[in-house]
Amino acid sequence: MNYKKVTIVGSGVLGSQIAFQSAFFGFEVSVYDINEDAITKAKQRMATLKTTYGEYFQDVDRAEKASNSLKFYSDLGEATKDADLVIEAVPERIEIKQNFYEKLGKVAPENTVFASNSSTLLPSQFAEFTGRPEKFLALHFANSIWQNNTAEVMGHPGTDRQYVEQVADFARNIGMIPFVLKKEQPGYILNSLLVPFLSAAMELWVKDIADPQTIDKNWMVSTGSPRGPFAIYDIVGMETPYNLNLMRAEHDPGAKLVAEKIKCEMIDQGKMGVSTGEGFYKYPNPAYMDPDFLKSN
Repeated sequence: MNYKKVTIVGSGVLGSQIAFQSAFFGFEVSVYDINEDAITKAKQRMATLKTTYGEYFQDVDRAEKASNSLKFYSDLGEATKDADLVIEAVPERIEIKQNFYEKLGKVAPENTVFASNSSTLLPSQFAEFTGRPEKFLALHFANSIWQNNTAEVMGHPGTDRQYVEQVADFARNIGMIPFVLKKEQPGYILNSLLVPFLSAAMELWVKDIADPQTIDKNWMVSTGSPRGPFAIYDIVGMETPYNLNLMRAEHDPGAKLVAEKIKCEMIDQGKMGVSTGEGFYKYPNPAYMDPDFLKSN
């Protein structure tokens, strides 16, 4: 099946990027979010992405065309009525995703394939709620997808192989490099490597071992990396780590402390990361990019 019409559900940091990337490569894209306020914020993100894509690909006209082609909906049925593929990018909370797929399965056309961009949750956790488990799988993107153009494709035991191949082809058609996993793995390849690293940094902060900039500086000096874990958190945004730790908090007291600290010191202060101009650093000129940042304390 040659996909032409794509619906992106959830217009946060990654959802907006997936939508713009798809439109930039010529797909008909609909964007769904829960209300008009969320749609307004989505349009603001798209305006920023238009500039980013125009500069990165050195093609302002193409970025303008992609931006103008996007359609926005707060009605799920309208957003998905002609979709070949729906990509879900809603918050990382099991109950939210389960409820969403129950609703989606009732309004989307029978032929529509569903893909989740979940960072750590498995498609098998939601397959039964979709009403079409054979057409359901995961399609995970890294942040700044125009540059970090990986797409991890992961089915569950009930996914029909043809849809894995179709989604991998779609990824190629929007300029991504697809990585097809042989079996389910929480966190895929990327986050299986990245999440323990970020969690270790967060634990150092929560335990007051060191402040975020000191931790980042240590990592950057020691490894030559262009950014440290808290700079990465700013790119990801605070919502995802907060939701993941909140989900783990029932069984892990440490995760509860992390969730509480993120909420109190970051989210409640409006410090959501790059998207709001401030997280662990202030933007557009974060301290870690200052040439003097890595000099001795």
